[in-house]
Amino acid sequence: MQSTDTVFMVRPTRFTFNVETAQSNHFQGFVAGADEDKIQARAFAEFDAMVARLRARGLHVLVFEDTPEPHTPDAVFPNNWGTFHPDGRVLLYPMCAPNRRPERRPDILAALSGQFVVTEVTDLSAHEQEERFLEGTGSIIFDHVYRRAYACLSARTDEGLFEQVCAELGYQPIAFSAYDAQGQNIYHTNVMMCVGSGFAVVCLESIRSETERAAVVASLTDTGHEIITISLEQVGRFAGNLLTVRPAAGPELVVLSRSAHDALTPSQRHRLSHYAELLPCAIPTIETIGGGSARCMLAEVFLPKLGKKTQLAS
Repeated sequence: MQSTDTVFMVRPTRFTFNVETAQSNHFQGFVAGADEDKIQARAFAEFDAMVARLRARGLHVLVFEDTPEPHTPDAVFPNNWGTFHPDGRVLLYPMCAPNRRPERRPDILAALSGQFVVTEVTDLSAHEQEERFLEGTGSIIFDHVYRRAYACLSARTDEGLFEQVCAELGYQPIAFSAYDAQGQNIYHTNVMMCVGSGFAVVCLESIRSETERAAVVASLTDTGHEIITISLEQVGRFAGNLLTVRPAAGPELVVLSRSAHDALTPSQRHRLSHYAELLPCAIPTIETIGGGSARCMLAEVFLPKLGKKTQLAS
């Protein structure tokens, strides 16, 4: 299935502007003179409200606490360091910023192993020593139904590693370059593209190469997705940073920030609502200072549940 009923999130303990990621993430905003205690309190409140909103709709949300040391200012965005697959495989990814690498936590893997079947862990982090990076589902947009994967190349998304992961998982890779309004590489694919069940949100104007743009359109069309195009201005408000989830009961949901929801036109929201219910979450502090949005805060867990595995085995 394209969507999962289980995600994990990491509650930020020392949420601050990350100077190590700012060079490539042009969505981050430094607030001069901001009170760090107030920023932390707002981040806590936004995080807890989002968790409550998701749980109220029936989504299984596992929450892990960030650790005070080492300081990981972007721990609230766990989708970048791991992917967790239906066959029990876990992939750990090489991260560009040194202060993000400690986000890969053995205790979180151990906790997941206590609830889910983990058959194999593939650790790609050694590529950090070669300065080659691939940041999980920030870099890769998986179409799980049709076994295709999309990636816009940047300092954080190495084409060779992308192709290697696709070969290992059995996905067809579609790589391209995407640029913001200032002509800079868009740092993560998941800010300009989302693939859901039956639809795809994508900023086609960011893909300047006609050949690459045509390849993306052809792939999405061939797999039966309705393409909902967004503008670069909407990308700047995180309108591409969406994730579909499927609670055990109730309709499929599109999780997005309030900013992203309000940036979408009524027509775009109407078209999306044919496929899933929109669930906006207000996270302005996390978005502004962290440079990531709702999708980045959600690490999907597709691993088989231990109980189900045991029942099948018996």
